[in-house]
Amino acid sequence: MSTQSQREEQLEGFRNDFEALRREIAKRVVGQDEAVQSLLTAMFVGGHVLLESPPGLGKTLLARTLADVVDLSFRRIQCTPDLMPADVIGTYVIVETPQGRRTFEFQKGPLFANLVLADQINRTTPKTQSALLEAMEEDAITVSTESFPLPRPYLVVATQNPWEMEGTFPLAEAQIDRFLLKCVLKPPRAEQLEQILGLIAEPPAIQPRKIVDGPRVLEMAELVRRVGLSDTLRRWVVSVVAGSQPEDGRAPEPVRRFVRHGASPRGAQAIVLAAKVGAIVAGRDEVAYEDLRAATHPALRHRLILNFEGVAEQVSPDALIDGILGAVPTP
Repeated sequence: MSTQSQREEQLEGFRNDFEALRREIAKRVVGQDEAVQSLLTAMFVGGHVLLESPPGLGKTLLARTLADVVDLSFRRIQCTPDLMPADVIGTYVIVETPQGRRTFEFQKGPLFANLVLADQINRTTPKTQSALLEAMEEDAITVSTESFPLPRPYLVVATQNPWEMEGTFPLAEAQIDRFLLKCVLKPPRAEQLEQILGLIAEPPAIQPRKIVDGPRVLEMAELVRRVGLSDTLRRWVVSVVAGSQPEDGRAPEPVRRFVRHGASPRGAQAIVLAAKVGAIVAGRDEVAYEDLRAATHPALRHRLILNFEGVAEQVSPDALIDGILGAVPTP
């Protein structure tokens, strides 16, 4: 088999598994196509996802359903103000050996699962939120003088409710930037709500089947990295990220007026990685302009930090991104 034929077969296998995952998730989650795409994308590129919506739109259900269709370990952390770092990382405990001696042994916390759901992350204190930073960035956790590697693949899915601000602790900018993508779940349309109500009659014993396991996820991740990106499109990504910086001359007027900090280099990386997954799913082995454009909103919306005027005017980050895309010439 030639190298080209082998590559085409690998890309076809990626698409088949990706579509199978989407079909299984759709058995429980109606609509929310962008969120499903973002979760699967993050899993295959080694990133993390922030889900935001009012209560009842399926944030937790979506994360739990993803855990049911992949053969990976899963833990849920219900974030509350009294949650301590040791509750999520783990701690040393005294254990007795068969010889009767006592020794310290590290008991791993829920962060040591392949897929971690941090539910209502903005309801726990910054001290506990910061416990996620090293895990999300370094794929390891340091306790005392020891460093413990995390399992691979590794995905953190965090949820938050934008309506209830009383008693919450907004995520620090450094932590927000650790999330590859952010999805804002929208209320279902009338026909989707009717479909959701129809699921009530389904037998609860029916479970989505598992499609991929850990080694397969890592294999698919390697394939994503090899998808091509032209120099022209790479420069377009650079121009978009530069347009999000209020001090850059390429930034449109609304960005200069309402944005305090723009996207970091991680934002550019997020656009490219998400676009590579989109290219494979669309049947291409080279990133196209439409792949990059589709990835821009989930990659940048949480990285545009509004200034006081932007917050007061309730400016939408998505609207600002639309302005940036309109100001950058189409390649």
